[in-house]
Amino acid sequence: MTTLTEANLEALLRVQALDTDLDRCRVRHASLPERAELAAIDSQLVALEQRLAAAQAERDVVADRQALLEHNLAVAESRAADIKKRLYGGTVSATRELQAMAAEVDSLTDRASELESRVLEAMDEREPLDASVDNIVGEKSSLLAARATVGERLAVREAEVAAETDALNSARAQAAANVPEELVVAYDRLRLRLGGVGIARLVGSRCDGCHLTLAATEIDHLRHQPSGTLNYCEQCGRILVATHL
Repeated sequence: MTTLTEANLEALLRVQALDTDLDRCRVRHASLPERAELAAIDSQLVALEQRLAAAQAERDVVADRQALLEHNLAVAESRAADIKKRLYGGTVSATRELQAMAAEVDSLTDRASELESRVLEAMDEREPLDASVDNIVGEKSSLLAARATVGERLAVREAEVAAETDALNSARAQAAANVPEELVVAYDRLRLRLGGVGIARLVGSRCDGCHLTLAATEIDHLRHQPSGTLNYCEQCGRILVATHL
């Protein structure tokens, strides 16, 4: 590997700090509270759609029955009107036929009266069902409005995290430019294997990566290493920077 300097190792520590911040940004982006709010609203919308479908189905049964009754009523009234026109139009003179027509008009009038009553009953039955559907539609509109508001807030928060991420990536690129490429590659491998931390500073006799204390013999060994030597923690295997011994 290329000969290292303390500046190279300090730059790699800077890369590590920025990578840690980038990891936090990724976690924050994935766990923005607005995402949970949207998920909760979407769950409510699914339940609401089910309620709406059930309410509409119940209302439609009554509405279809009402429509059929109104159709039958219109047919009875139209038929009665046609017979009355013939009955009183002077085109029929036979007594028996006139009597039959009058009887049919009476029957149709009774039928129309019965149908009118049933139509009114259907209308009364339908009224609360229509109200229920309207209420659920109103709830849905309110939820959709709330979802839009949360979505806008989420977009703002995502943009903030994206801006921070871009700034961190830029700073990382600048810091990494001061580190030999092969060392960055080695660091990246360690970071991937060791939970996101590939390099740590020795603080006293403790590795700041695994927080374990190194043996006194290892500390003494590190103390006598030339400046810029690439060292590794005997406990966790991370690159260990011991520049203040």
